[in-house]
Amino acid sequence: MTAAGLVRAEWTKFRTVRGWLIGMVVAALLIVFLGWLAAEGSHSSCGGPATGCPIDPVGPGGQGVVDRFYFVHRTLPGDGSMTVRVNSMTGEARAADAVPGVRNVIPELEPWSKAGIMVKDGTRQGATYAAIMMTGKHGVRMQYDFTHDVAGRPGNGPRWLRLTRSGQTLTGYESTDGSQWSKVGTVHLAKLPATAQIGLFASSPGAITVTKGDFGGASSTMRFSQATAVVDQISVQGQTSAAWAKDDIGVEKEADGTPHHPGGLAQSGGTFTITGVGDIAPRIEGMSISNTLMGATLGLIAVIVIAAGFMTAEYRRGLIRATFMAEPRRVRPLLAKTAVIAGVSLVAGLIAAAVIVPLASHILRQNGNYILPVSTFTEARVIVGTAALLAAVAVIALALGSIFRRSAAAITACVALIVLPHILATTSVLPSGVAQWMMRLTPAAGFSVQQAIPSYHQVVGNYVPQEGFYPLSPLAGFAVTCAYAVLALGLAAYMLRRRDA
Repeated sequence: MTAAGLVRAEWTKFRTVRGWLIGMVVAALLIVFLGWLAAEGSHSSCGGPATGCPIDPVGPGGQGVVDRFYFVHRTLPGDGSMTVRVNSMTGEARAADAVPGVRNVIPELEPWSKAGIMVKDGTRQGATYAAIMMTGKHGVRMQYDFTHDVAGRPGNGPRWLRLTRSGQTLTGYESTDGSQWSKVGTVHLAKLPATAQIGLFASSPGAITVTKGDFGGASSTMRFSQATAVVDQISVQGQTSAAWAKDDIGVEKEADGTPHHPGGLAQSGGTFTITGVGDIAPRIEGMSISNTLMGATLGLIAVIVIAAGFMTAEYRRGLIRATFMAEPRRVRPLLAKTAVIAGVSLVAGLIAAAVIVPLASHILRQNGNYILPVSTFTEARVIVGTAALLAAVAVIALALGSIFRRSAAAITACVALIVLPHILATTSVLPSGVAQWMMRLTPAAGFSVQQAIPSYHQVVGNYVPQEGFYPLSPLAGFAVTCAYAVLALGLAAYMLRRRDA
């Protein structure tokens, strides 16, 4: 029998068993229904700008960003440059209150606090920019358009910084003595207009505290922090405006309109002391489109049950002998079954994910929730990746069905290998280190295809599975699951050739 004939025969077997078709429909409906139910039940007190809530800024690349800092700047029409010396940086952070109701602020400089020179398209949050800066503990960096970070020289001593503009090209330099300069990086900002703002800035992201739970998990809280930089030897070249403007970009306001944790500037001759709060970085906190796929785990279990039964039913009913009589080369029917179950699972998962991701995202936004924006490519990758994950897991379940020849054993083994590690790793049951290794080494690594918001080394965050961040990239994690599928299928083929029907 030809390969196409075998696949057609196995597809006929699958579609003529009503329970399998219904089960695959149920798997897809579980993904859609549970995602819809979770979205309908999630409400935010903030309904958007119409209710007085702030507009969340979006960066030049369309991603959600945090854009809050103190900016002392001049208008720069055309080319120019700015040179300064960052003499020192200090910081404060809030600790647990020693006396209830009395704020406890301690000296603490957050490692990713920033102070330096910036060229930005005005003062609008999310506008394109490039900056050369000193950081709290990561030396000199050049950052631009929120997601990009170029490392300069390490160290925290006084440092001279220079940022030059030539059209839409900006170059950052650093020096330890103001005489010998080293280039940190050069960037091209396609969206930078002819007239921009050039000046000094300071910011400090919240200090993160991770607390271990009683049963091994952990939770994180973000504490207020601010940074203060002392800057002197300021030199500006170009046709800039004469006066310095001062803006607390993105500062939050109290109900009476007063700034909440404002930054500030103290000037003494040519020395500027700038205090800033906040961060200039991609936003990682908030819901993502991955939250719309909460039903994928139960849908996956349904697929496991169907895939295992698709194989074990022939052993249970004694039909496997007829199959091998029609095709004595035993591996070929196994591969045909694999093609059918993988294809059906892929189609069911693709339809379900394509329906629920945009639908649940719309419902969440209507309920006042903030969904971190992603590119069209990322959304497509999450949808197709979820479907591909269902197909890969179906292959594992089918292979285990061939190995064990019993549905109960195959289903139990598959759930223990894939579903259980994912649940344990993402529900704060295990220590973070154990959860991360589990999501690297087990077939559950494939769930990383659902991660829509990447992790950034320059952004403060608790990058653990419990917070929705996986240790492997989406493709690498999916490759681990596929490797298990190939291994299980190979073992099934080996045992199929050696055992009696």
